[in-house]
Amino acid sequence: MSAPVLELINVNTYYGKIHALKGVSLTVEQGEIVTLIGSNGAGKTTTLRTISGLLRPRQGDIRLNGVSTLTLPPHKIVEKGVGHVPEGRGIFPALTVLENLEMGAFLVRDSAEIDRRLALVFSIFPRLQERMHQRGGTLSGGEQQMLAIGRALMQLPAILLLDEPSMGLAPLLVEEIFNIIRKLNSEQGTTILLVEQNAQAALQIANRAYVLETGRILMSGPAQELLHDPRIIEAYLGL
Repeated sequence: MSAPVLELINVNTYYGKIHALKGVSLTVEQGEIVTLIGSNGAGKTTTLRTISGLLRPRQGDIRLNGVSTLTLPPHKIVEKGVGHVPEGRGIFPALTVLENLEMGAFLVRDSAEIDRRLALVFSIFPRLQERMHQRGGTLSGGEQQMLAIGRALMQLPAILLLDEPSMGLAPLLVEEIFNIIRKLNSEQGTTILLVEQNAQAALQIANRAYVLETGRILMSGPAQELLHDPRIIEAYLGL
């Protein structure tokens, strides 16, 4: 049996003396969408930043395809196949759409390969092709989110980390972004770890879910089971 694409084992991360992640363990298997849900301040973004090497855990291990990444700097973790779409999108507003996407392929030296990856991203996001020479900062919120995801896809990541992709978007755009995430998984085979405040939408598209509260995993299981769990409904779905 092959190792999970991503595995966190008893990860403890601190901000100074603040114990932010307390023994977090989770796995993401090849081809899955796994969602991490929880309230504000639960540690969801901290988990993704720890996976990407932007924060260093004091205890525990993080493995990508069975190999520890703890000693690697963030750019080496990117090389190993972790694509991170941060909260707030983090695009380069002064650069064009094309330049933003090319930044996602900064490790690639073959121009023909970059063109191939651009064609793939434009097939997923035709709107980005239409706005190829437009500055990133002039795009709508939904288009900026597409650009942030497209930039990460230029790496051809082994796993895509998505941090609050629906944040600040109108309901119709939220639906569009979640449809895109579902298609990335079903049509491109992209493995995804999704952090999302909109628990209902996340659970509807995920295979499995973990519930994070004050830095600890409280529950985990098949997403459809958690979607109908009375405790989840009361605490996170507002129903």
